[in-house]
Amino acid sequence: MKSILFVCLGNICRSPLAQGIAEKIINEEGLDIRVDSAGTGNWHIGEAPCEHSIKVAALNSVDISAQRGRQVEAADLEAFDLIIALDQSNYENLKKMGAENLVKLGHFGHFNEDVPDPFFFEGFEGFDKVFSMIESCVTELLKEQK
Repeated sequence: MKSILFVCLGNICRSPLAQGIAEKIINEEGLDIRVDSAGTGNWHIGEAPCEHSIKVAALNSVDISAQRGRQVEAADLEAFDLIIALDQSNYENLKKMGAENLVKLGHFGHFNEDVPDPFFFEGFEGFDKVFSMIESCVTELLKEQK
């Protein structure tokens, strides 16, 4: 595995967290894997990750503040060895775009479920829960790439 793209809806909370966590692990372990993130929607192109995602990442020694939202493009489906959807809705949207090298992030976790959008939780607590889920799954994913 040489490249991984993490995809959520707007590319301002879940997929930037997954990218940041993966980058941290890749750097710590000296792995040769390129990671990026994108959204299936176009609402947040060019925007920084949301405030709560930046905060929860920083509390866990992950810096995502320099990331900027972008929309997944057809070229990404060929450019990345693995496309990782954060939930079923994004999985289905990516399938419709023609993604073949596609899996859900929850496949790599112990819970095998979607990573929920933290905006559906009350306050900051949802971001903390989502960070833990993503961290667990990304850790397992990268263990498989060694």
